[in-house]
Amino acid sequence: MDRLLDEARTGPAYLRRPEVAQTTIDSIYHHAQTMAHYDLHSYVVMPNHVHLLVTPRVCVSKLTHSLKRFTAREANRILNLTGRRFWQDESYDRLVRDQAEFQRIVRYIEWNPVMSGLVADPQSFPWSSAHL
Repeated sequence: MDRLLDEARTGPAYLRRPEVAQTTIDSIYHHAQTMAHYDLHSYVVMPNHVHLLVTPRVCVSKLTHSLKRFTAREANRILNLTGRRFWQDESYDRLVRDQAEFQRIVRYIEWNPVMSGLVADPQSFPWSSAHL
């Protein structure tokens, strides 16, 4: 699934717009820090999808619903597409079983823009935890 999203060259790429990407990142941090829905470990906002590595503090379905609802409303407002579907209904989540897998996932997330040909190194991509 990830490979299909990373290689997609057609379809909506609304997250490529800096104001939409920044709104998404602001929401990711808001849901982590203010709402305390999760501990945030790593993220990347790609042109057509988002990767998050979190330790949930609430039910995963609640946190994804809340995050998607807010970002969709704000993105549609920015794009003047109010009332249109922004995110796909489903999300892909998995349990991280050990520290080695955790580190592999962090690397995958932060290197996603490099592997997709968007930048030469992870720190150069502004919409990623690697950029910090």
